[in-house]
Amino acid sequence: MVCASLLGCDGFYLQGTQAVTRRTFCRLLPISMATTSDQMERLSPANGQARPASKAAAWQGTTSTLVLDRSSSTGHSHLGLSPFPMIWFITGCSTGFGRALATHLLDAGHRVAVTARNVADVEDLVAVHPHAAKAFRLDVTDADQVAEAVAGAEAHFGQIDVLVNNAGIGYFGSVEESEDDEVRRMFEINFWGLVHVTQAVLPGMRARRFGRIVNISSIAGLRGFPTAGFYNASKFAVNGLSEALALEVKPLGIAVTVVMPSGFRTDWAGRSANEAAHTIDDYADTAHRNAANLRRVSGHQPGDPMRAAKAIADAAQSDDPPLHLLLGNDALNGARRQLALLTADFDANEEVSRWVDAPEG
Repeated sequence: MVCASLLGCDGFYLQGTQAVTRRTFCRLLPISMATTSDQMERLSPANGQARPASKAAAWQGTTSTLVLDRSSSTGHSHLGLSPFPMIWFITGCSTGFGRALATHLLDAGHRVAVTARNVADVEDLVAVHPHAAKAFRLDVTDADQVAEAVAGAEAHFGQIDVLVNNAGIGYFGSVEESEDDEVRRMFEINFWGLVHVTQAVLPGMRARRFGRIVNISSIAGLRGFPTAGFYNASKFAVNGLSEALALEVKPLGIAVTVVMPSGFRTDWAGRSANEAAHTIDDYADTAHRNAANLRRVSGHQPGDPMRAAKAIADAAQSDDPPLHLLLGNDALNGARRQLALLTADFDANEEVSRWVDAPEG
């Protein structure tokens, strides 16, 4: 059994605590102000999992106590309801995946800390969902803003259940042409920003022995592409970090998912991607051609951001979130081609791979 507090006058949510020896978690269970007596009865211990102290407490928004029988940790109601709402913290919500995911989650009844470098870019999301959304200014390369945004979200919502590291940019240029300052800026956003936000959120998740971390990577984190060498490097770094982090935090009740999309109708290949200022003709048929193709199809890619948002939300709320989530036919087909290439290389060099170890004995 676990005690929970009523939060807010627009209904209340269970905010769980637990014994260290039990790796179950009290998910957020909303009970509407309009909950009927019949619905309250359905949530009694005999029929469901939550027992309200009083219906009036929900209406008045006063602090009270609920009791939850945590015999199940699935996150799905025994009443046939949808997964319990969670509290999400999403970086980069002004456009693209971040905005699509925030919109999907808010429409589905979740509570979301929406962040952007310019808060005005996300104020419309808060205006539509004033009781469920809260905007925070966040440049992920600014350590002070990272600390303030995470602390502000935890103070406002009580906790962060799901972190989505979405903020990122692209950069086009061959490895030889690319400019150090542009590449370093991209790494500060794509990799170090993700690291610092994750480090800020982890203490709360560890304390509750529950959490979900979703890192938005790319199929470019699994295979290389001409003109995207340094972008590849930033996303390979995200993939490697995510895999190591997953092993470290799994015993603490925290799951990590690295999302690898292919082409989606976002602005990644538009204003979100700078390009090398100086070009070398020798790369015209490789790096330059691929950059031109990426620019040409920007906004017309096959991937639908809203479908991606649902897929990400479903994965994060599942009992056993996947470590690797490919989104898009091109991502899935490309990943399988990459696996085939790796397998062919491994098999072709198996003899020398085994030979280099010192002989036993």
